[in-house]
Amino acid sequence: MLRVALIGLGSMGRNHYRVLKTLSGVEVVALCDVVKNDAYSEPFFDSVDTLLEEAEFDAALIVVPTFLHKEVALKCLAKGKDLFIEKPVASNCEEAEEILKKAQSMGAKVCVGYIERFNPVVEALKAELEDKEIYSIGITRVGPFPPRIADVGILTDLAVHDIDLIRFISGQEINQTAIFKSQKIHNHHEDNAILSFKLENEVVASVTTNWLTPFRKRTIEVATKEAYYEADLMEQTLVEYSAYQKNFSYVIRKCMVKKEEPLVRELKAFVRFVKTGDQGGLSSIDDSMITLRISAGEEA
Repeated sequence: MLRVALIGLGSMGRNHYRVLKTLSGVEVVALCDVVKNDAYSEPFFDSVDTLLEEAEFDAALIVVPTFLHKEVALKCLAKGKDLFIEKPVASNCEEAEEILKKAQSMGAKVCVGYIERFNPVVEALKAELEDKEIYSIGITRVGPFPPRIADVGILTDLAVHDIDLIRFISGQEINQTAIFKSQKIHNHHEDNAILSFKLENEVVASVTTNWLTPFRKRTIEVATKEAYYEADLMEQTLVEYSAYQKNFSYVIRKCMVKKEEPLVRELKAFVRFVKTGDQGGLSSIDDSMITLRISAGEEA
């Protein structure tokens, strides 16, 4: 039985709690948040220090605001805990480097929560693209502004998902980056951005993201030598377009996607990682550092 502690019970933290309670071989033994909540039956702590002093557990899930990731992670690592840290791993690469060094020195298993890797439609798309020559990748991730996001802008909150997906889907590294951003409604950070990339083998990619759109949209479009693919991350549907003819006709194929909640798949992978050391498709600290560098306009 893997004993876990959940640190952070905001919107995403509550989703983690819900899923953890359904997993076999997992026991949630402690919860921690600055806001006390009597709705839970598990021991509840309002400070990480007290949690680490009084609770016995094997691994922790860190689902607190990004600016607290380093502080919480270092305290847990000092106690020898394996960690799941929600994306991004930290506010910047300097903080991420501190977490990485501490994890290495303690021999801890640490992964970063890039949930879209575990979206079934992403898995299906990645399988379809295997051995195909990719020409371009276009990702759209837009929606209305979430008031709960105050400590970071759209590049750190949303675009990192898609920078990671571009690398994950293509299996290639990003060599060139151009980022155009603006601040329209957010008090402190950018809320509107278009990112352009050049990968290996002349592959080009782009990300359109904002908090200005009145509806949520999450799509990936990939052009290859053989076919064109449209993936809807919310509906978990994947369509292939191919065999274009001179009479403007073409073939449409709806690809098989076994629908499942991505967070369930991701947390199952984390449990397997802690128990066996098999990281599978989980993002590493190094992966997250690459996305942080790129989202900041630095060389990866």
